[in-house]
Amino acid sequence: MKIIRITDGEQKKRIARTVLEALTDWFEVTESREAYIRESEDQIFFEAEQDGQAIGFLCLKETGRSTVELAVMGIRKEYHRQGAGKALVQAAKACAAAAGYDFMQVKTVRMGCYEDYDCTNRFYLDVGFKELEVFPTYWDEANPCQVYVLSLKDAGSMTELIMNRRSYRGKYKPDKVPRKDLAEIMKAGLAAPSGCNKQTTSLIAVDDEALLNRLRQVIDPPVAETAPAMICVLTRRINAYRDRCFATQDYSAAIENMLLAITAMGYQSCWYEGHITDEDRIGDRIAEILGVPDGYELVCILPVGIGEDTPSVPKKRLFEERAWINGFGAGHRVEEF
Repeated sequence: MKIIRITDGEQKKRIARTVLEALTDWFEVTESREAYIRESEDQIFFEAEQDGQAIGFLCLKETGRSTVELAVMGIRKEYHRQGAGKALVQAAKACAAAAGYDFMQVKTVRMGCYEDYDCTNRFYLDVGFKELEVFPTYWDEANPCQVYVLSLKDAGSMTELIMNRRSYRGKYKPDKVPRKDLAEIMKAGLAAPSGCNKQTTSLIAVDDEALLNRLRQVIDPPVAETAPAMICVLTRRINAYRDRCFATQDYSAAIENMLLAITAMGYQSCWYEGHITDEDRIGDRIAEILGVPDGYELVCILPVGIGEDTPSVPKKRLFEERAWINGFGAGHRVEEF
């Protein structure tokens, strides 16, 4: 099973219709179901896919400067209790947190009214939502509205994001990356620490297809040819004090921040630096095309897009071979907790 960020509006509506029309126990009112399908076009949208087929989806919409709402979610009944719902919520949480929201809310029918909705309530409680308030007449007296809320300030979810991030070198889907998302990714990068606050890192996002094609022509051997967007990382070699320059540390921290934000928002990427700064100086040619002035060096490109495949998991050396407490080596082993 894969969780995929969908950005094409028509594709969102097709997936929503396929799933919701199979869930008449929850979405039996035609007008309401059609409204969910129609509104999904403009919302943050994640699809759960298995064997190339959509088995579920989740939509988010902003309801305040600090809050995003889980507007609608559906999993085909034959795939209930197989992890798709939890995976969708996890992707939504990571995306919302990366976008700067503090809370996620969801509305459902109060526990004890209908068996099917009781299952829904138990699911939301299981994934971390807490009861906030019941509005007895928000919809109507037969369907009292239960509001749940979930804090996105969860250090555990960030640890999980870090552990699950992967470098992606496969093909990308043609779906455009919204500029709002590119801006959020770059904000995450520029929020990284900077030695003596010299702020030596700058960024250029590229999503114009003609311009991307010009850049691809100078990247040889080719990489990320199908990515619909790219973020180019620039640095300035400014001394922090005396002859000490921390530009490399600065842009490395910015890149890691962006890679985590990219993953959290449902996209894929890969840190391409050596290929760009090697002896053939591909970065210089990219910089010239982008009109980068003297004094800046283009050191890295980060493709951004929705991957066609699931990233492979690299084999890592054992934890106890690389981490110790109070000294080096086996005599200072970290106990597992």
